Amino acid sequence: MGLLGTATVTVVGLTCKAFLNSGLCAVTVNGLHYLKTALEDTARRSAGQGVVTICNHISTLDDPVTWGVLPARYHLNPRTTRWALGASDIMFTNPLFSTFFSLGQTLETFRGEGIYQAAVDTAIHKLNDGHWVHLYGEGKVNQPDTYLKDSLGRACLPRFKWGVGRILMEASVPPVVIPMWITGFEQLMPEGRPFLYKYLPRIGARLSITFGEPVPADELREALAVSKSDADVDASAAADQPGDLTGWLGKEGQRRYDTGAAASYDDHVYAALIRQKVTAIIHRDVQALGRSVSGKLLTGFKSDS
Repeated sequence: MGLLGTATVTVVGLTCKAFLNSGLCAVTVNGLHYLKTALEDTARRSAGQGVVTICNHISTLDDPVTWGVLPARYHLNPRTTRWALGASDIMFTNPLFSTFFSLGQTLETFRGEGIYQAAVDTAIHKLNDGHWVHLYGEGKVNQPDTYLKDSLGRACLPRFKWGVGRILMEASVPPVVIPMWITGFEQLMPEGRPFLYKYLPRIGARLSITFGEPVPADELREALAVSKSDADVDASAAADQPGDLTGWLGKEGQRRYDTGAAASYDDHVYAALIRQKVTAIIHRDVQALGRSVSGKLLTGFKSDS
């Protein structure tokens, strides 16, 4: 990344930090040491271990304001600032926005073009170079009052996009995967306000940002335990998707396939199932972190739910 890109990331990051420290909102941060430990492990990162953070998405200001909680020195170094996937129809709508967000380490992502597009490929390459990639698994803003509820009355985080699974399983080595949960940002930048006001943060919001423990690689290996019944349910979703199993998890999956564990159905179905299961495991962990913070309704703080 050139000097202009570094300057853009630095200015935006320090501006967000100044806003969070301004007293215009209240901020609670938990578990930041998990991310700091991963980002400061220069030996592993130099050897190709990337860092992935995955979070719920409740407002247009989630990124970059969230990263104002990082130490100021992090915003001066592209190795300690995130790469993110950003929607083409929101962030790349004119040349000025396209230049700004590209300089701000945002990868243009096209809704509806699936998991085999340039932004996803680039995210994998960034991980293989030891960079930090941030993902919003839902792929769009979903405010808590719109979450569906299960039979126990618990709010459920919307399904994550399967590109999450592809990015994680096709990294060359297991990345450090850190679930996150944020609250209050929907009050900072509410949806549905009239023009002009919708671009202005609302002061007095009560925010929280929680980083969970990294997801163990063995937990992601659970995705390899697919069965014929899984294929019967989900095989149609794998139609016309490439079946090559690459990356650290793909290679383990290929060994399982080659030894006959998945020999009863096509390899492209098996690859798709692993992606789906990896995504489901990450969704489970982010949602569980959310319930530990926000209670069964996944809104606000647990004491408020």
